[in-house]
Amino acid sequence: MHPPRGEPPVCPGPAPAPHGATRFDPPPGSVDSHAHVIGLPPAYPFVAARSYTPPEATPAAYLRMLDATGMTYGVLVQVSAHGTDNRLMLRTLAANRDRLRGVAVISPKASERDLAALAEAGVVGLRLNVLFGGGVGFDKLETYGAIAREMGWHLQFLLDAADLPILAPRLKALPVPFVVDHMGHMPTSRGRDDAGFRTLVGLVADGAWVKLSGAYRISVDGPPYRDVAPFARALFEAAPERCLWGSDWPHVAHWAPSLDVGHLLDVFTDWAPTPFDRVRILVENPARLYGFPPATAAPTPGVAVRVDR
Repeated sequence: MHPPRGEPPVCPGPAPAPHGATRFDPPPGSVDSHAHVIGLPPAYPFVAARSYTPPEATPAAYLRMLDATGMTYGVLVQVSAHGTDNRLMLRTLAANRDRLRGVAVISPKASERDLAALAEAGVVGLRLNVLFGGGVGFDKLETYGAIAREMGWHLQFLLDAADLPILAPRLKALPVPFVVDHMGHMPTSRGRDDAGFRTLVGLVADGAWVKLSGAYRISVDGPPYRDVAPFARALFEAAPERCLWGSDWPHVAHWAPSLDVGHLLDVFTDWAPTPFDRVRILVENPARLYGFPPATAAPTPGVAVRVDR
């Protein structure tokens, strides 16, 4: 669904009472690899160049969502509307060190002190985003690659797969692992033979990671997003050991009624129908990329330190 007219459009809030999947129970150690916490001005200003005005998404609401959906761990991704002001995400990470990891958005001129503070809080990657205002683009891609290599981090990209044929040589030359968000964020109407999607599948087969997330962003048919399944399966078949799943909570830049993570988990079972596949995507792969401990060492969900707003 397209946003209403006006600048910047206001997104609806997340579902007030999230629930878990109905088709399976997430295995112990499951990771939601993509979500955001969002504060409100004046404490947490929005950047003027943002593409939308997001709802508040508090750390407490985020943790309740993880608990309600059976997620042992979570990965927070810096939202574009806050630009390079990572404060709320960092405070949430620091208060939940055993449970959360983060992917930050930074200036290419960030100091060593700033980078050390990010690592101390639990940041393990940097995000470049060319789709929404407030993100960091690809003009300094190699600089971010060097920073990530120095810190032992990965890079994460929010882009349109249509850009991949041109970008692919630069991505392949990166000295660190990289992750592509939301299956390349291209509408399914382009088809699996689209040059961008074929390039994405090739990159994943050659070593890239991909998030099997954002079905509602790329579907042209709408719920239950059956048109997305062939794309997710093609990516999984290319490299089952490098696929991740994320809720994308609280579903910013989406103007349809609030989405429920439990429903998105049910849709996920169409892409990963066997328990073995689901353990791979929800547990084993993200544990390896983000540094979570084995499921047997998982913390008890619901135990978290309060984060002051």
